[in-house]
Amino acid sequence: MPDIFDEVNEDLRAERARRLLQRYGGLLVVAVVLVVAGAGGWQAWKWYQARETDRIATIFLRGIDAAGGPPGEARKQALVDFAEVVRDGGTGYRTLARLREAALKADTGDLAGAEDLWRQVADDSGAEKLLRDLAVLQSVLHQIDAGDPAALAARLKPLASPDNPWHALAEEVQALLDIRQGNKDAARDTLKRLAQDVTAPDGVRGRANGLLARLGE
Repeated sequence: MPDIFDEVNEDLRAERARRLLQRYGGLLVVAVVLVVAGAGGWQAWKWYQARETDRIATIFLRGIDAAGGPPGEARKQALVDFAEVVRDGGTGYRTLARLREAALKADTGDLAGAEDLWRQVADDSGAEKLLRDLAVLQSVLHQIDAGDPAALAARLKPLASPDNPWHALAEEVQALLDIRQGNKDAARDTLKRLAQDVTAPDGVRGRANGLLARLGE
C-alpha cells in the first residue's frame, strides 16, 4: 500500500508541476532572463566604472603635466582638464582636481576663482578631512594680506590643534597674522615654539627661525 500512495503522490506532484508550468512558464522564463541579464548588467557596470576611472586618472595626470609647463596654452589646457575631472570624477579625484585647479588659478591671479574652489573642497562632507583642512589653510594663506584677521584666525583655530596634521603650518600662518596686526609678542611665542618643535617640517622650522631673526630674536 505505501508504494501505491507514493506513486499517487508522485503523479499528483507531476500533474501540479505540469499545470504550474503551463500557467506560469512564460513568467519563469522571463525571471530567468532577468536574473541572467542582471548578472551581465552588473559585470558591464563594473567594466564601465573601471574604464571611467582609468579615463579620469589619465585626464588628471595630463592636467598635472600641463600645469607644470610655462604660462599660456598648456596651463589653459590644465584648467580644462581639471574642470572635466571635477565634473565627471569620483569624490577623490574631484577633490584633488579642485585643489590643483585652485592653485593654478591663484598662480595666475584669479584669487576669486581659487577661493571658490577652496570653499567647495572645505564644504564637501564627502571629501577627506585632511584635504578639506588643506583647502582652508590655502584659502587663509592667500588672504593673509587683505582678509579680515579675526575671521581668518577663527578658520585657522581648528587646524592649529596639536592632533591636526597641518597644525605647524596653521600656527605659522597665525604668526604671520599676528605680525600683520602688530602683535609681535604673540608672533614670537608661536615662532619660538615652532622653531623648537621637532615634529614640525624642516621648512616650517627654518622659516620660524628666519622670522624670529627679523623680529630681533
